[in-house]
Amino acid sequence: MDYIFKSNERSSKILDFHHPHQLKEGLEGFSLDLPDHPEPLEQILVDCRDTLKYGVKTGHPRFFNQLSSGLDLVGLAGQWLTSTANTNMFTYEVSPVFLLMEEVLLKKMQSIVGWCEEEGDGIFCPGGAVSNLYSLLVARYDFYPEVKTKGMCALPRLALFTSEHSHYSVRKAAAVLGMGSDSVQVVPCDERYPSPEGLFGLVPFYVNATAGTTVYGAFDPLTAIADVCDRHKLWLHVDAAWGGGLLMSRRHQGKLQGIERASSVTWNPHKLMGAPLQCSAILIKKRVTECMLRQCNQLCAEYLFQSDKHYDISYDTGDKTIQCGRHVDVFKLWLMWKAKGSEGFGSQVNKCLENAEYLFKQLQRRADFKLVFESKPEHSNVCFWYLPPSLRGLPPGPDTNRRLHEVAPQIKAKMMEEGTTLIGYQPLGSNVNFFRCVFSNPATQHEDVDFLLEEIARLGSNL
Repeated sequence: MDYIFKSNERSSKILDFHHPHQLKEGLEGFSLDLPDHPEPLEQILVDCRDTLKYGVKTGHPRFFNQLSSGLDLVGLAGQWLTSTANTNMFTYEVSPVFLLMEEVLLKKMQSIVGWCEEEGDGIFCPGGAVSNLYSLLVARYDFYPEVKTKGMCALPRLALFTSEHSHYSVRKAAAVLGMGSDSVQVVPCDERYPSPEGLFGLVPFYVNATAGTTVYGAFDPLTAIADVCDRHKLWLHVDAAWGGGLLMSRRHQGKLQGIERASSVTWNPHKLMGAPLQCSAILIKKRVTECMLRQCNQLCAEYLFQSDKHYDISYDTGDKTIQCGRHVDVFKLWLMWKAKGSEGFGSQVNKCLENAEYLFKQLQRRADFKLVFESKPEHSNVCFWYLPPSLRGLPPGPDTNRRLHEVAPQIKAKMMEEGTTLIGYQPLGSNVNFFRCVFSNPATQHEDVDFLLEEIARLGSNL
């Protein structure tokens, strides 16, 4: 509880940074080494406190580093109860309530996407990268069911398409599934937007469209891409891991227009909706009455999935997955939904996007910052450069870009040493290193945004 309170105190540090070798060597009685004999309770409590002390307070209102931030207390209570139950999500006999909660949540999310109740299937997964992998796994099975028994050698060489700003997990999934990363055709983007006309130089089977890119927070034109997929009978997957939360907001859900036409959708409530990590769902649209997830993955292990059980064995969902054991990720989200309602989630999402718009307007007013995009942000991502006095007024060119490229990493290093706030940076395409501020913590206020800009300016003024 002391840690939770400190996480919400703006005067407290986000992190007490130490290099890996320092933590490995041990600090003030904190040792990572494992003993042969039990240690006293007092030392165990010290270890617990130090583990939190040297970690990162991701629930701090000035933590802007990742797409998942904040600390929802109802979700935290849900995590505690989940750990207390300590059960597994593979069969109804050991997880009756949680499996029914999963069904309720999936149906709710599918209805928000725009599917009717009979259309939807899905499963909660350990993260958006695994959800994206499931989409590719099921799509390949839908086109070539023989792959399950005969492998890739029985298939033609497959091609799939994704935009250059999509998440790297699409390429990783292609590699894991034996198609190879070279099978992924990367579609160039027109500034923020991929051009649907450039998708089909080859005969594909799968298209990944992104609703809320990781860096820019941009949205692929889902309706236009869906039109092309319908015309060529392709599987359309929408990676809405980051953007799915906008569906909870009446004000912003129009940015995902066309998502209802997808064959599958990834949605991560642990991002914009603020559920504790991990909480990700893959939603699959059924073909007539088929359960594609089950057909693709089922192996009927007889010690778990007996056919002569006395209850409805359709609730033994373990055979839908590539895992055996599966962690309970649904209760915390179910509990949060009960506590907030859909309207509460919508207000929370609106608050995050209002913070992004506030930052955008503040950056427009300042001469020491430059926006990567002059247009209003589509999501809660805001990307910008800090211009130290030594670079202001210099003509654009390779030398200026080289020097500007070094600014963000140096400021980030100082920021981590001081621990007062945290924000990410990266290059992308022709853009040299820039800061990416993302808002997913509804506890963040305008004063925290102001502090971030002043802290960046203070740390970078002498560069």
